[in-house]
Amino acid sequence: MITSPSNQRIKNVIQLVNRGRARREQNCYIVEGIRMFREAPREQIREIYMTNRLCEKESLSDCFSWGIPCELVSEEVFARISDTKTPQGILCVMERPAYDLDTYLAKQNGLWIVLENLQDPGNLGTIFRTGEAAGVTGIIMNSTTVDIFNPKSIRSTMGSVYRVPFFIVPELKDVFEKFQANEITSYAADLKAEISYDKQDYSRGTAFLIGNEGNGLTKETAALATKYLRIPMEGQVESLNAAMACGILIYEAHRQRGVTEWF
Repeated sequence: MITSPSNQRIKNVIQLVNRGRARREQNCYIVEGIRMFREAPREQIREIYMTNRLCEKESLSDCFSWGIPCELVSEEVFARISDTKTPQGILCVMERPAYDLDTYLAKQNGLWIVLENLQDPGNLGTIFRTGEAAGVTGIIMNSTTVDIFNPKSIRSTMGSVYRVPFFIVPELKDVFEKFQANEITSYAADLKAEISYDKQDYSRGTAFLIGNEGNGLTKETAALATKYLRIPMEGQVESLNAAMACGILIYEAHRQRGVTEWF
């Protein structure tokens, strides 16, 4: 059992929890909690750290036979590596997944979310979770969007980060050229647009553009959209939460594509 926070591996985990640069350099990220552990693709798990208490409670001793480095740590040490106020007692170092954007863009009638400069980890995680539920093909983010591998973002995905393909690109303008080549229509929400979001046809290749929580899409990115739409609002509300607006749009696409079961 590791009982000292000065242990070199423990120091490295703390770096991965707190520093995006360390995560990028080591090509990995951290997930925490029993649910995130159970849903994690085993082939992507690099290391496992858990307390003896949780190991016995959840009967996790078989983890030590997986061929993955697995360490018991003291409660005190786990409190140092945890990013939560009430740690559950298990944490994994995960390999960052890699997807080929061109392969996914070539999928027929894809449904895409494009994010520009989102800054709230909770919004990003919620968009991943809602995107999975609505059957999106993938999520594209520019490099100034909040880090999906931020522990708060990861928690907010509730496991969807394992299952929704995502792509981080330096420049969104390059993606729009690929949209055109693959006959994907891009839509930007605009308060001045005359056509309501539920009057558009999303049955074919579709991409919804979602901008920064406070400022929306930049003019440059909005100008790249194929079409503009609006989400009607009553009262004195000027805008919707980014994750909420995204959910409304992708679920309308989901409905048009022939949803067979509602929960």
